[in-house]
Amino acid sequence: MPSAQLLSRLLAGALALTAATTLAAPTGEEIMTRVDQRPDGEDRRSTMVMELINSNGSTRVRRMLVLSKDDGPDTRKVMALQSPPDVKGTAFLTWEYDDIARDDDRWLYLPALKRVRRIMGESRNDAFMGSDFTYDDLGDRSVEEDTHQLIGEERLDGHDCWVVESVPKAADEFYTRKQVWVRKDADLPIKVEFYDHRGLLKVLRVLEARRQDGFWVQFRTEMHNVQQDHRTLMTIEEIAHDTGLRDALFEVSAIQRGHLR
Repeated sequence: MPSAQLLSRLLAGALALTAATTLAAPTGEEIMTRVDQRPDGEDRRSTMVMELINSNGSTRVRRMLVLSKDDGPDTRKVMALQSPPDVKGTAFLTWEYDDIARDDDRWLYLPALKRVRRIMGESRNDAFMGSDFTYDDLGDRSVEEDTHQLIGEERLDGHDCWVVESVPKAADEFYTRKQVWVRKDADLPIKVEFYDHRGLLKVLRVLEARRQDGFWVQFRTEMHNVQQDHRTLMTIEEIAHDTGLRDALFEVSAIQRGHLR
């Protein structure tokens, strides 16, 4: 039988190890800041396929060109649909501002109407082109807009992850909270649960992620609306970083002309 002194030493060692582990763990805000600041180049150009899958398994496929470019701490992004013919030319332009006191600017060009629609207010929570992503989901949310708490650690899809709960500071947000699984080795979210006032609304899963041009890229993602049993698969076919995209590509006039290449 171990002596009382030995048991005391073992207990003290275990407590010291636990304390060291606790001190080593980052805070929820630190984790989400690292996610937000993960390098992804000065600009990005990709072709993407979006599959809309209803509860019966029926699928609609859309192909798009996606361009994004950093402008200091801000980001500009355009998504231009290339097929099928009935939506070809539709384009969504966003100017995302790092300053949380400034609302992001969003415009949607509808070729059938030959006009640009400004996405403002509650419209930012509408579905993008029938998908399970809202206009707001397609942008980058500032870390400062939420309160982040590290609620645990979990191994998911073979990766060690931090589990962070993010609750919006504003009372009128569409989602009441999110739970995010972040890969420790890449500062990369691979699962996000979105909750509204009724409970779990949507689950985002990263089905494939790998390094491209030295940067981590989420090549295949699935957004599942569990309340409506509808899914959206996003697959990047090609992507290139730091290609020198021109500022003129991110103007309202550019999406109106429909000459994005």
